[in-house]
Amino acid sequence: MIQSILDNDLYKFTMQLAVLELFPKAQAEYRFINRGTQRFSAEFVEELKRVINEDLPKLALTEEEYNWLSEHCPYLKPMYLEYLKNFRFKPHEVKVCLTEEKDLDIHIKGPWHSTILWEIVLMAAVSELYFTIIEKAWKGDSEDGRTPESVLAAYENRIFEMGKILEENNCLFSEFGTRRRRSSEIHDRVIKTLAGIKTLIGTSNVYFAKKYNLKPIGTVGHEWIMGTSALVGLRYANRFAFDNWVNVYNGDLAIALTDTFGSKAFFKDMDLRLSKIYDGFRHDSGDPYDFVDAVIEHYRKMGIDPMKKLIVFSDALNTDMAIQLKRYCEGKINCSFGIGTSLTNNSDFFRESPPLNMVIKLHSIDGIPVVKLSDSPEKETGDRDAIRVANYIFGRKGLDE
Repeated sequence: MIQSILDNDLYKFTMQLAVLELFPKAQAEYRFINRGTQRFSAEFVEELKRVINEDLPKLALTEEEYNWLSEHCPYLKPMYLEYLKNFRFKPHEVKVCLTEEKDLDIHIKGPWHSTILWEIVLMAAVSELYFTIIEKAWKGDSEDGRTPESVLAAYENRIFEMGKILEENNCLFSEFGTRRRRSSEIHDRVIKTLAGIKTLIGTSNVYFAKKYNLKPIGTVGHEWIMGTSALVGLRYANRFAFDNWVNVYNGDLAIALTDTFGSKAFFKDMDLRLSKIYDGFRHDSGDPYDFVDAVIEHYRKMGIDPMKKLIVFSDALNTDMAIQLKRYCEGKINCSFGIGTSLTNNSDFFRESPPLNMVIKLHSIDGIPVVKLSDSPEKETGDRDAIRVANYIFGRKGLDE
């Protein structure tokens, strides 16, 4: 299911480097959150434990992979590549059990720099195991005349059609689908199918970037800002986080994620210096059209031409949404798209077998609860009291609301 130590999203590696450099002693806790209705089984949990205890610890960076990273990801410093060469997943950091409601309970605890790589591989494993052990009808059977190969071939055709539509509308896009992919095989076929699409600019998955000679795409995730809020300060966590990112990467990987504590708090912290250093902003929650207007207004207030900047959209996108947003941005600001689940686990194609709606989120750093507030209320995560305090500090709600 997990093909390589590089079968992970680039931003996990870039954040791992930054954590090692700035917060090497920080201790982290992550928790699994199932936002959907799907439930699990004892057989599923036992197989997931086997993957965690037997399969994942065998993964190690090969010499070929080491050399490829050195050449294609020059922002990954030699010190870090040596660390990654010696990195192994530590099963004792992960605890898995089945709740009375047949839901999945996953806790990850340990040094931040070590535990940071678990999120994506665990979610990919959870998804593939679910569609292997529990929900299997999507593969077809002899009674309905479908075979697993015919289903996969039809899926490849659907992905190619999606890619051509994006290409015809000149939508620059990256594949972001590792975490909720239906299977590693489907993911591989998706990348292979899309590799010939002219407007595909890369993939977040480093293993497939190497395999198909694509650009690995990624910068930073919510956990970088969330962790900073505990280790440096909450009120100006965005500013501290993105200042520190510049200190580590010197202007490389300069797309800033905006919605950790709501975009209003983000724009307040994104001063002239940071607005000039960063190439653009990533949208991951809230109304995307309102966001475009807010970004353009922000740049104009700073005296910056929006047409010299970029918005990366990455919130549950499909082809229609990407095309509409491209048209809205036309002549106002540049844009590109990170498209994930609709490529690697398309709910329109697998209509009777929807993807898992799950996340693994940072819960605490050094015992201090951390939260994500988001621009979409349903995406709030974290300890309830910590969310109340954060909403109050950022002026979003009163303590009793």
